[in-house]
Amino acid sequence: MEQGRTVGEDLPIVMARVRDEIMPLYLEIGPAGSFAVAMMRADLDKATKALAEGDIVTILQAYESLKSYKA
Repeated sequence: MEQGRTVGEDLPIVMARVRDEIMPLYLEIGPAGSFAVAMMRADLDKATKALAEGDIVTILQAYESLKSYKA
């Protein structure tokens, strides 16, 4: 997280990184990447719902989970 940003401000940035940068790499490798892609999609859905509902605990969980994905 960049200095001065809240988790609520940083979560959409982390979500975009996973969706636009990391997930395509796993999709490219085909069936071998399908489990990771499914996990990423579930975490993205969880984060979207948590943001919409203002669920702070789930926002924090989703944030930490999404940050852990590496390219």
